[in-house]
Parts: sequence; structure tokens; C-alpha cells
Amino acid sequence: MASEITKLKPALLWKYFDRICAIPHGSKDEKRIGEFLLNTAKEHNCRARQDDAGNVVIEVPATPGHENAPIVVLQGHMDMVCEKNSDTVHDFSKDPVTPVIEGDWVTADGTTLGADNGIGLAAGLAFLEDNQHPHGPLELLCTVDEETGLNGAMALQPGFVKGKILLNLDSEEEGCFSIGCAGGGDTQVTLPLKRKAAAAGTSYTIKLSGFRGGHSGIDINTGRGNAVRLLARILRDLDTPFSLSAISGGTKHNAIPREAFAAVTVDDDSCDAFRKEMQQRFEEVRFEYKAVEKDAALSLTEAKSEFPCLEPVSRDLLLNLLTAIPHGVQAMNMEMKGLVETSTNMAITTTMAGKATIYSSTRSSIPSALEAVRRTIGACAALAGASVEYMVGYPAWTPNLDSPLLTTVKAAYKRLSGKDPDVIAIHAGLECGIIGEKYPGMDMISIGPDLQNPHSPDERVGISSVGRFWELVTEVLKDLA
Repeated sequence: MASEITKLKPALLWKYFDRICAIPHGSKDEKRIGEFLLNTAKEHNCRARQDDAGNVVIEVPATPGHENAPIVVLQGHMDMVCEKNSDTVHDFSKDPVTPVIEGDWVTADGTTLGADNGIGLAAGLAFLEDNQHPHGPLELLCTVDEETGLNGAMALQPGFVKGKILLNLDSEEEGCFSIGCAGGGDTQVTLPLKRKAAAAGTSYTIKLSGFRGGHSGIDINTGRGNAVRLLARILRDLDTPFSLSAISGGTKHNAIPREAFAAVTVDDDSCDAFRKEMQQRFEEVRFEYKAVEKDAALSLTEAKSEFPCLEPVSRDLLLNLLTAIPHGVQAMNMEMKGLVETSTNMAITTTMAGKATIYSSTRSSIPSALEAVRRTIGACAALAGASVEYMVGYPAWTPNLDSPLLTTVKAAYKRLSGKDPDVIAIHAGLECGIIGEKYPGMDMISIGPDLQNPHSPDERVGISSVGRFWELVTEVLKDLA
């Protein structure tokens, strides 16, 4: 059943976004949306193909009279980040996302919306039906598994697309055009744990929640708190004795952890002192982050852990390691004002019976700086007696200020808005870096509407901004035709 967003303009774009919302399409679960894309192409008599990785290309014929124009690739990714509030009942493997209109914004009901990158996909699909805007031949390149490491783009093979001009529709600020992006790489630290017999006393589950989280590239310079790191810090600094069984938090490598949990046991005689000191330490953290984390909250609930308590040495090593591994902005770019050059996100922490794993995602526009931070994480691991695994990274996209496509898009934007756009490189991984390596000579730019708080349940996309984004895409395609 169509939702209320299908009444918005441009109608074709919102119709397809509504259909995308109805299909579960989290990272590595894109089979159904891939089938939707292929079936939709067939319905409109367009040729389509799918590679072994699941990437899809749909060929959209040129409007009459523009058949000899250069092929333009409209590119976006199929998958979305699946995040929800802890009190929201939602199964991303089967439940549709419920879009909600709030003023000039579309958001979701307690979950991520998937406008990243569903709006980009919907804009491309709209050209299957649109007959009002002239354009040359188009290739809609829809990639899989972007959010967990740009894996779909990495699997692209020569000849899968033929065009040499590419509009990436995955940017998140209207009037701000990306012509470069950071490279990145992930690091996993594994710490062996030793446990002792179950401790006597009262057991608690501690929850640190209400943090804003967000995109680990775009939002890393906003000063938002990492819930896991802060909970580890609070526990490490306690004077009241306690035993630790587990600490965990974070669900995605490219999302700043919003919530963290710990299982502890406290002597019955120390419970009041423990609760009081936990609250005191939390209030210190809340004061530090009062400008950006207004909804931060701490709760303690009596509950038994599934694991015995850690030996004191393992407890201290784990809490110190979580506190020592770097997180946040590491360096700013000295040539482009306001651009983060290097950062790292301590993203996911899990505690099992015999080990704890800590997964970090690092970004930089400079390969040597990227590797230096990853080696710093490895050094922290070595000091704690932990092992480290460096995952295969992805390349940066080097800006080209002499790009003919950039000239075309800037002129179209100025004509429509009366303003000059901002031309930037972003501190996030865009598939353009990989696509540029796969298809040398590809002229690329990344554009999009206003999208706020991606990768969190506060994600929302601007309605009027989407309309202007659509106008820009159609204007650029007309110029290129």
C-alpha cells in the first residue's frame, strides 16, 4: 500500500522511493531489491544486466533526437544502514521502512529511512517513465553492499558500464558538489579474556544510551560521543570495586556507536556506592557533551550476565584498550578549510566467552596517514597482548578541478538557483574512488539533496530539496544531451 509520500513532488521520484522503502534492503540483503530493479526494467522494456556480485545496470534509451549524445551513468547503491531505536520493534529482514512526513522533511518511524541512497536510486528509476525532460542514453548503475565497505563497486568488471560520464547521486547536501573523497580501511583487534568463578553480589546491566551516533565520516567532526568508549572510561575510572562480565556496543562499522551495554557484579555492601558513583561519573560526561548530546542517559537494571566475571587483569586490559584505541578526528586538511583529512571510528565492540573484539573504521585522503592510524590501533593492541587484523581498504578519489562535467553541473546549478555551488572533497568513502580505478577516464561528480543524520534513526531528507535536486539532475542531463 502506497504511503503518504507518494503525494509529494516530483511524483515519479517519490513513487519509486516509496517502493524502495517497502523492500527490505540492508547491506548484504539486496537480493529482493535487485530483483525489483530487474523486473522494473523489464516492465518498461529496458535492457538490464546483473553481475555475479549482484550489481545491476539498467539501460534507459535516449529521448527521441538525442540518441547520439554521450552515455551518462547515474549511479547509486542499493543497500541501506539498518539502525533503530532500542524501543522500536522492527525486523529489517522482513519489515518495510515506514516513511513519515514532518513539515518539509521525510523521516522514518524509529528506524533509519534509507534515503541514503534510496533517493538516488529513485531519481534514476524515475527516468524509466519520465517523458518531460530530454536526455541522452542513460545507464543506471545500482551497486550492492556499499555501506559495509564499498564491496559492490570493488566487484565491478571491465565493460559492465559503457558510459564515461558519471553522476553519483549519493551526496547529502544540496548545492554542495563532491569531486573527491577519502579512502579507508578497517581494523579488528581481538583480546583474549580469562574468566573466574561467578562473583557473589548483585549483578547489573548498565546501559548508556541516547547518543546521536551518525555517519562515521560525515559526522565525525561534530563532537558526538562514542557510547562504547565513554562507558569504558566511566567503568575504568570507578573507585568502587566491581567485576565485569561483558561490554558491547555499536552495530555498523560506519556508524558512531549510539548505545553501549555492560554487565557487572557488585558486592551487596557496595551497591549504593556503586550506583551513586556511576551516576556521578555519567553526569561528568553529560556535562562535557551537553552541547551535542542532550538526550544522553544512563540506566542500571538488576540482571544476570550470560558470562562469568572476568579476572581483574582481563577486565583492566579490556577497559584500558577501549579507552586507548583512538577515535575521532586525527588531522584536518591544511589546504581545504573545514575538511577532515584523517579520522577513525571505534565502531563495534563485542564480548564473547573467551575474547573481546573491537572493530575500527579509519578514513583519510592520504594513504600514509590512513596506515599510520591503523598501525596506532595495532600498537594499542600489542601493548594489551591482543591480536590485530588489517582489512583490505579502498582508494581515495582525487579531485579534478578541470573536469568538463564539473563545469556543466556548476553552470546548471547557477542557472537554476542564482548561486554558485560549493565544490568540495568529503571525508567519507564514495564509490567514485573505486569506479575511477575500475574505469580510467571516467568524469565524475557526486550530488544530492539535503539529507541529515544518515546511519541513525534520526535520518531525514528535505522534501523541497529533493525537488530542486531532481531539477538539477534533469537540467544537467539536458545540457549533456
